[in-house]
Amino acid sequence: MTLDAFGPFVYLAVFVAAIVEGEVGYVAAATLVAHGRLHPMGVMLAGASGAAVGDQMYFYALRGRLTRWVARFPALGRRAAPLVERVRRNRIAMVLLLRFAPGLRVAIAAACAYADVPPLTFSVLNAITAIVWAVAVMGLVAWVGPTYLAAIGLSGWKGALLMGVIVVAVFRFVGRVERKAMVSQ
Repeated sequence: MTLDAFGPFVYLAVFVAAIVEGEVGYVAAATLVAHGRLHPMGVMLAGASGAAVGDQMYFYALRGRLTRWVARFPALGRRAAPLVERVRRNRIAMVLLLRFAPGLRVAIAAACAYADVPPLTFSVLNAITAIVWAVAVMGLVAWVGPTYLAAIGLSGWKGALLMGVIVVAVFRFVGRVERKAMVSQ
């Protein structure tokens, strides 16, 4: 029995997981795609939509309000200054980086709101990046992992699971490196 028997609720769960957390829930869904339990297009659409909604939720919630709030807490403003300056210098690159910087997503979205990145620019670039993220992670976990790890006896869902663990570990490592780079500036 596939999880598709539960209908849209499974994909709603993927959507919500992508809003709340990102990689782990989506990698789990991609592993289920490799195991034949979920439809890849449904997972990619739900994951990309949830990722975009999650990022944009912070951007729009903080847009306009953050400037007044940071002004009341000068220490916070000084601490956020390197990230905000980086966003002001590289608006497009920072919006594109956001989806691939776990641990910094909320901070980058907030910095984009604080640095007055135009809403249309943020929304369009973030949506494009969410689609690229969903397709890339799905490809790696559901197809590349099982195909290439079959040579060492890890085909199907086992290869997908190992590749998923590797993808999550790489994202966490990149996020940690980016956070350290932001702090050192």
